[in-house]
Amino acid sequence: MSAKPPYVLDSDVFITAKNRYYAFAICPGFWDCLIHHFVAGNVYSIDRVRGELLAGRKTDDLVQWVMNTLPSIFFVDTNDAQVSSAYAKVMLWVNRNTQYYDHAKAEFAAGADGWLVAYSMVHGNTIVTNEQSQQNARSRVPLPNVCAEFDVICTDTFEMLRDLSVRLEWRPS
Repeated sequence: MSAKPPYVLDSDVFITAKNRYYAFAICPGFWDCLIHHFVAGNVYSIDRVRGELLAGRKTDDLVQWVMNTLPSIFFVDTNDAQVSSAYAKVMLWVNRNTQYYDHAKAEFAAGADGWLVAYSMVHGNTIVTNEQSQQNARSRVPLPNVCAEFDVICTDTFEMLRDLSVRLEWRPS
């Protein structure tokens, strides 16, 4: 197990990997390593992310993988008093922040990002996302900006893979 607290993954980690550099057909090792590191206690996600992932087409490779291959316990429950209290603090900060447009606040409230921050505040996780901090953002509430506000560590997929010493090697078929 990593010396650091476990990583909690944002939905964009899965979606971007599937659509770009770790497509199931060309890099099955990425998906296998997520399961391996889940079993080792290094990586997981939350129920709200699962909901976002399953909102895709039922025939989509990622939806099928989440439903049929990934253990359902990969996605932890966020329904507890401490997480709900932390989520209320996150949403209060977002809603009071005059930098963001109302539609950006509503979009943030409808997604999993606030729950990721709240869960990580309570459990000390590092959030993994492909989003970048944008100090002048107005039309969306970037996850890394919220993480910074609440002292939650945020990193990207590649840093997580480096930290977990993951090597995705090519082998001839």
